Amino acid sequence: WEAVMKQSGLFGLSDHLKRLSANGDPLEQLVGIVDFEGFRPILDNALAYSDGAKGGRPPYDCVAMFKILILAAQNNVADVRMEYLIRDRLSWLRFLGFDLGAPTPDANTIRLFRERLTEAGAITVLFDAFDHRLRTNGYLAMGGQIVDATLVAAPKQRNTQEEKDAIKAGKTAEEVWPDKPAKAAQKDVDARWTVKFSKARPAVNGRPQIDIAIPSFGYKNHVAICRGFGFIRKSVVTHGARHDGSQLREVVTTNNTASDVWADTAYRSKSNEAWLKANSRVSRIHRKKPKGKPMSERTRKANSVKSKVRVFVEHVFAQQKSHMGLFIRTIGIKRAEAKITLANLAYNMKRLIFHERRAAAG
Repeated sequence: WEAVMKQSGLFGLSDHLKRLSANGDPLEQLVGIVDFEGFRPILDNALAYSDGAKGGRPPYDCVAMFKILILAAQNNVADVRMEYLIRDRLSWLRFLGFDLGAPTPDANTIRLFRERLTEAGAITVLFDAFDHRLRTNGYLAMGGQIVDATLVAAPKQRNTQEEKDAIKAGKTAEEVWPDKPAKAAQKDVDARWTVKFSKARPAVNGRPQIDIAIPSFGYKNHVAICRGFGFIRKSVVTHGARHDGSQLREVVTTNNTASDVWADTAYRSKSNEAWLKANSRVSRIHRKKPKGKPMSERTRKANSVKSKVRVFVEHVFAQQKSHMGLFIRTIGIKRAEAKITLANLAYNMKRLIFHERRAAAG
């Protein structure tokens, strides 16, 4: 390999990068559409690095480090794996602005950078800043909003019933395992178990099939997307057992050009309907089946019409889970919120590329 590099030299490397561009390097498209330099003031303010007067190795450029977090979110790559891939992939080196053979951030540097942004609450600020930039560039929140939530899985915890009861009572990991600090450091006491029901299959030989209850562990990503462009406009992260309907007021925005709000039956309640009306929002939330009675044909048809709009939010979750592989490896809701918010931001960036390319083609 060294002999090949000596023979090819810089011209060979340049030609190789040109071929990557000719084949449509998605990262080159990303950096061409998203102004990452615009995030620098927020990053500088959150990180508050010293001026270097006391010496020491200067930190890596904050915009390059932020790009690393976006890459990790798009590909769900752990920090250790990220360290290797940055050095291994020429397209990633070019996107991040690192020279071939020059020092690149290791796993610990990446982790500490994300921790620093998390502690400063800067990741939500970065998400909001990008949304503001979308609206400034003409991507207004329009057409109404679609609200839903999805479970983001985390490593399952193996605890005794006594330990589970202590966690539910609100005790910290240090309080649950006082004599085992190493074990406590690896326990997530913020995530929760919940039961997810899958829809029943069609009847077989006249026998109706019952719904299947699937236990899941992790956190919930509650979002509101705009119907017009499909961007995530607002998000809230909770533990996995939090009821979807309780977060309606947290994610519904007031800056949408249309007042309609679509959601499934989990969000329908008297208090939510009253809140929407008081805030000049029009409820397009699915109606529930009357208890002990069959659903009327009129209600069924109305729900079917609403479903044709509401289904678009499922595309967002499918993109995050199937293509981005969203999964929580960190411990605690604060870090989970940072990870999920970064995934939401990365999704919006990919969505922007889709709209920009379609506009250029049209």
